[in-house]
Amino acid sequence: MSELCVGINGFGRIGRLVLRACLQKGIKVTAINDPFIDLQYMVYMFKYDSTHGRYKGEVHMEDGKLIVDGQAISVFQCMKPAEIPWGDAGALYVVESTGVFLSIEKASAHIQGGAKRVVVSAPSPDAPMFVMGVNQDKYDPSSMTIVSNASCTTNCLAPLAKVIHDNFGIEEALMTTVHAYTATQKTVDGPSAKAWRDGRGAHQNIIPASTGAAKAVGKVIPELNGKLTGMAFRVPVADVSVVDLTCRLTRPASYANIKESVKKAAHGPMKGIL
Repeated sequence: MSELCVGINGFGRIGRLVLRACLQKGIKVTAINDPFIDLQYMVYMFKYDSTHGRYKGEVHMEDGKLIVDGQAISVFQCMKPAEIPWGDAGALYVVESTGVFLSIEKASAHIQGGAKRVVVSAPSPDAPMFVMGVNQDKYDPSSMTIVSNASCTTNCLAPLAKVIHDNFGIEEALMTTVHAYTATQKTVDGPSAKAWRDGRGAHQNIIPASTGAAKAVGKVIPELNGKLTGMAFRVPVADVSVVDLTCRLTRPASYANIKESVKKAAHGPMKGIL
């Protein structure tokens, strides 16, 4: 079996954390593409993170490559995914973390550059969507070369919804996520054409927002399609979010029953996820 070699497109918040996660798990990253970050700045941004802390390993640049803990990573600055030489860099699996190339058509451009498979780090309008612990068994490697890993909120909500639905049945449910602010928000009050409240300073306000997480759950758990709705509140914290799920159940359940079911899943098939 060939070595698992990964490429990362987009070295923003998600891209940099994907690299950290790969290094922690011993997964080899062979290439990074970001047209807006040069190599010297890439070293600086990866080494010093205001939210997650300084990277404790060795990070520097050498011969036009990013060197992390002795591992050389090729760096490209291509605007178009089809022009990124993933194949030459040995990157078979690409993490698409720009937030731009979300559809199958757009993400498939990575295949032209030599990648074999693409994982989109956000909900996709048409690519198969997977949440670990929920529906990864539905993945078909023979036909699914472009897949979506859904959103952070969906990865939080779907495992819990699955446990509750499998044990008690969900007739309908309402989710509310209290969500850390993101880069799309304003640091101070400013104009916002889409919704006036979105222009309020992220550090000073609790801002109601829409979320597609409830709808996305219906894609990874088809029997819940149309049964969930929800909303979000963007709050003044840099990291960590929470989901509150209120359900109307098919079968009666006590608080103790629910706790026991969640605990059983957390120590069993969803260990490390829930």
